[in-house]
Amino acid sequence: MTSSNEYKRQIMNDLAQGNTESLNDTTSSEPINEYDNFDDFAQRSSREERHQLFRRSLHPDRIPASQMEPELQKAIAQIKPNERDDVAREFFNHLKKRGLSDRDLERQLGLSTHHPSRMNADDVTKLASFTYHNHPDIFQDVMADQPVLIKFLSNPIVGAVMGVVAAKWLQRR
Repeated sequence: MTSSNEYKRQIMNDLAQGNTESLNDTTSSEPINEYDNFDDFAQRSSREERHQLFRRSLHPDRIPASQMEPELQKAIAQIKPNERDDVAREFFNHLKKRGLSDRDLERQLGLSTHHPSRMNADDVTKLASFTYHNHPDIFQDVMADQPVLIKFLSNPIVGAVMGVVAAKWLQRR
């Protein structure tokens, strides 16, 4: 068995046993919600709740680019085209507030277009990867606003980080 499979098994065992000690460091005084699955979490959780979880979890210091980039590519390829457009649009909107125009990003990143509705999965992956490396706070904001992408990430490290979310779902079960 590979160490990756052992790592996944250990995480799932910890979660199954109710090991939720990482949840105690939240500073929110709001009641803890129960979620049935990721879609339920994505629909019912507040933006702030998602942002707080992603701010602690999704950062280049915790998940190196060498592991995140292939995961982003696979995840973006799996989401629906209209959801992919929304993700790209969010990245462009946030980056524009930092003074980066969509046309400049198109040239700099080698995108096929700067129109989110015309972007293919490869273009959105390049945009997401650029944002993850250079503007991790924007990446976290977009993931909080467009959480559909997170459910397709499968790397064990990403899975471990997202275990915080899974523990929240399983906390009272």
